[in-house]
Amino acid sequence: MKKHLTFAVAFAALACGTAAYAQSDFSAQLKARQGQFRIMAINLGIIGDMAQGKSEYNAEAAQAAADTLVAVSMIQQAPMWPAGSDNMAIEGTRAQPNIWEQNDDFLAKWGDFGTAAKAIQAAAAGGVEGLGPVMGQVGGACKACHDTYRAPAN
Repeated sequence: MKKHLTFAVAFAALACGTAAYAQSDFSAQLKARQGQFRIMAINLGIIGDMAQGKSEYNAEAAQAAADTLVAVSMIQQAPMWPAGSDNMAIEGTRAQPNIWEQNDDFLAKWGDFGTAAKAIQAAAAGGVEGLGPVMGQVGGACKACHDTYRAPAN
């Protein structure tokens, strides 16, 4: 009987420890959200280089980059931002804890990025002249969120 009780207690401790570890292992969510930001940066770079004259305007490439930004803006954010995956709780992120304290505002700012991405999508094929103003709109949306919810780089 004593062996069974010892085994049961050990098994319960292992199960609880595994559950606690699973709750704090946000590596998949962190990789997913950082991946989406890399995709955004690459595609904003393509369009931004065209807008600034650093690369030749190419309507097809601009449209593809803009379409990608819209697609990224439509990714459901909630699963990638579990509570406890902030820079005070885990390494490798600049996400501040106030994301979860002001989640409605955080998600509204993500929605503002989506609106700006759609503006780029509408302007992309119309020529390089239309890209500058909408790039400013995207930059403003990104800055508003970063200023509030992203910790400065070390």
